[in-house]
Amino acid sequence: MIEVGRLCVKIAGRDAGLKCVVVEVLDKNFVMIDGQTRRRKCNILHLEPLGQVVKIKAKATHSDVVSEFKKLNLEVKETKPRKAAERPKKARKKKEEKTEELAKKVSKAEKKKEKPAAKKEEKLESEIPNSRKKK
Repeated sequence: MIEVGRLCVKIAGRDAGLKCVVVEVLDKNFVMIDGQTRRRKCNILHLEPLGQVVKIKAKATHSDVVSEFKKLNLEVKETKPRKAAERPKKARKKKEEKTEELAKKVSKAEKKKEKPAAKKEEKLESEIPNSRKKK
């Protein structure tokens, strides 16, 4: 039933409802399709075969498929892949900037370490005079 040139309707996926033609039979479960859909490998369970067969050779190009669709009065959208947007390159930090950042980090870490030690000393000093008074 599924052969090269068989006109089908895609019933599953993003291209569902669009007409396509079998360009190549890959194995018993998969075929290569093209037409109103994207040219790609497709499971035969996702296709509904129609009664028409288009005369194309195996592994036909997209332009061959488009010309056959025009003969059948079916419209095929021509799409081109988008160009990737240019991303700004991140500027590398200079050695001077790196050393400044490291120095800031180190100084912050030292300040954090000093604060708890100072609090402990204050607590100990405040407890010592009180303990002497009680005796």
